[in-house]
Amino acid sequence: MIRQISPSAIYMGLLAAFVGYSASFAIVLAGLTAMGANDSQVATGLFFATLGMGLCSIWLPLATRIPAAIAWSTPGAAFLAAAATLPGGFAEAVGALICCAVLIVITGFVPALGRLVSSIPKPIANALLAGVIVPLCLAPAISAGKVPYLILPLLLAWIVGFAWHKLAAMPVTIGAVIILVVLNLDPSHTGVTASAPGLPALEAIMPVFTLRGFISIAVPLYLVTMAGQNIPGFAVLDLGGYTYERQPLLRKTGLASLLIAPFGAIPVNMSAITAAMMSGEDAGRDPAQRYWAAVASGVAYVIIAFFSKPIVAFANIAPRDLITAVAGLALIPALVSSLSAAFADPGRVEAPALTFLFAASGMTMFGVSGAFWGTLVGVLVWSLKQWRRRAEDKTG
Repeated sequence: MIRQISPSAIYMGLLAAFVGYSASFAIVLAGLTAMGANDSQVATGLFFATLGMGLCSIWLPLATRIPAAIAWSTPGAAFLAAAATLPGGFAEAVGALICCAVLIVITGFVPALGRLVSSIPKPIANALLAGVIVPLCLAPAISAGKVPYLILPLLLAWIVGFAWHKLAAMPVTIGAVIILVVLNLDPSHTGVTASAPGLPALEAIMPVFTLRGFISIAVPLYLVTMAGQNIPGFAVLDLGGYTYERQPLLRKTGLASLLIAPFGAIPVNMSAITAAMMSGEDAGRDPAQRYWAAVASGVAYVIIAFFSKPIVAFANIAPRDLITAVAGLALIPALVSSLSAAFADPGRVEAPALTFLFAASGMTMFGVSGAFWGTLVGVLVWSLKQWRRRAEDKTG
């Protein structure tokens, strides 16, 4: 097996890990902070989320011999960042994270539940995803109005990186963030140097389970994780011609999510973007050996996990507007893609529009978030319109 490892697979795996992490860690930080986590809890949650996707990225490709790339739920983190903090604070959010993981595990054992999620019309699912992430996507523009001397160089870096290659946009932007923070750093600040790499506080959080947390956080988080990550991730493997079984992969990623959720970690799931990088020819000529790229990315993630404390410390000394702007820039490609898919059919825009508006509004009704109500209203309007079309076809 070791002799089958190719340098191209290792390179592509390391590149995928770097691109995947740099493009989304700020979103995870924003999501955990918005849910009420303190600095120590954010570092712990980031550590376990990174460790979870790293270990799964090693385990699953070796077990299946396919480039089964694993990532954390980036749209899920964006949803948490835009959602209202629960009255029970981070403990109630952790209870919702555990419930979400349980739903993923159940989906792995009950194929009918997976089919039910897949039966949600794709325009509705994409509108939900767009509505969830659009508040964070507004951050670069809002922050530019507050601190233009910080955000305009950041935007320029993102544009230059994107012009070079779309996958280079966020790594170049992160480089610009480091430079901007160093240039504006108070010499008396020792937060980063005092936070050496290593294990953060490994303290599990006593979860608080509520119906409000389940409906407002767990269910929408489950839906955006399935629709925004797992389903596209499986589609990438299908396009690559790989043979696999979905249910065992859902069970294993769900179980991993369940194990890390008590520590405040967001779910892990199948990845689409990094899977596309590691299942193509750049990861090796022989498709049967490209799974080594996923293994290499997993090793990289495990190593990166131990840098969670200094990463959080660095984010703390950086201006908050700068970090939220980075998170927003990272989500622009996902926003464009989801909006395009949501409104691709000019004759069926009302239902996804309602879903998008409810999810993006940040509203709550009866203690339940707009993401849930948006999905419910969108599916209802879509179904009524479908019923009306069928009735007209029969009478016509």
